[in-house]
Amino acid sequence: MNSSSLPQRSTVRKKKKPARKRKKRGFFRTVFRVFMFCLILLIIAGGWLYLAPSAQNTRYLIADTLITTQHRYMAKYIIGEDELKNRVSEYTERFQEMGNEVDTHVIEPEPVVPEDKPLVEIEKVTGSGYAGYVMIVNDPKKVRLGVPDKVGSGEKVSSMVARTGAIAGVNGGGFADPNWKGNGFKPIGLVVSQGKLYYNGLGGKKSTQIVGLDKEGKMIAGNYTLDELSKMGVQEAVTFQPRIIVNGKGQIKNAAEGWGIAPRTAMGQRADGALIFVVIDGRQPGYSIGANLYDVQQIMLKQGAVIAANLDGGSSTVLVKDNEILNKPSSQYGERYLPTAFLVFEDPGQADIRNIWEGLDPSKIDAGKKRTQ
Repeated sequence: MNSSSLPQRSTVRKKKKPARKRKKRGFFRTVFRVFMFCLILLIIAGGWLYLAPSAQNTRYLIADTLITTQHRYMAKYIIGEDELKNRVSEYTERFQEMGNEVDTHVIEPEPVVPEDKPLVEIEKVTGSGYAGYVMIVNDPKKVRLGVPDKVGSGEKVSSMVARTGAIAGVNGGGFADPNWKGNGFKPIGLVVSQGKLYYNGLGGKKSTQIVGLDKEGKMIAGNYTLDELSKMGVQEAVTFQPRIIVNGKGQIKNAAEGWGIAPRTAMGQRADGALIFVVIDGRQPGYSIGANLYDVQQIMLKQGAVIAANLDGGSSTVLVKDNEILNKPSSQYGERYLPTAFLVFEDPGQADIRNIWEGLDPSKIDAGKKRTQ
């Protein structure tokens, strides 16, 4: 057989593609596959979120959380614009109802701080997705409502504490906050400090939901008229809602009624008169997402609260002790400028808290005017 007729092995070697190009193509293929996998998951999750009846609670949780932020309008993309309006209306009515039950709780006539206890005790608190602090003030008569010291601008709680000589402070009531860029000087509703009405922004309303203290140190929270507050001897108070515990009973049935997840501040009182302040951080993945009002209510009940109410939260939430900010405010700018704060004093008689709104017309205060300080 002629050897020339046999198949011949080519002596020419094929050039191998450079390893770098193969690795590069492999990398892009991996990225593409991951992208497609994530896209498919997103489509499936979106379909479940918007279409599945079982996802209703999740939709409302997301919507309620958005409602508590400056991006409230985005909730309409989760539950629809009409449902958003209904949701806000439902909460408003529900919060109003939660403030109507007559509070009958009593405290010890003369709360006395045991010798082995400090005036203020602070401990960390954690739960599912949240972290924060509980501050106990063992003598409720040592608390005063602080206000700013300059016309036209709110004041940071840390500044109020340092300026007045307080040993601790927590943010108080809400304020007009156009586009979440308000100057913190226009409170919502009422401000009462040292038994005097410092600010009346009720307009034509006859009553408002307040959180405060009477002259005996008893916590007052609920829906009241100015005349009722006067007769009750209310000494320190701000307008805010809702009341979450009354006569030792929680008002919120479950987490689904907890009005979303957010940074929270709340005030409560035990039967022995000690005040409880709960401060929960939020909007910080990896540290604390936030809590709903049911979470806060349960913390208060565990602490022995017989009455408790929500205070301004969100980016306003702050706890100051010995001139140090203990929590982590969620605002990217740190502490906010606020109109009110509950301050704790060793000697409250020395507190210099003047009425910065005296002589001003609430309707003419510009809540969005740029601060001058």
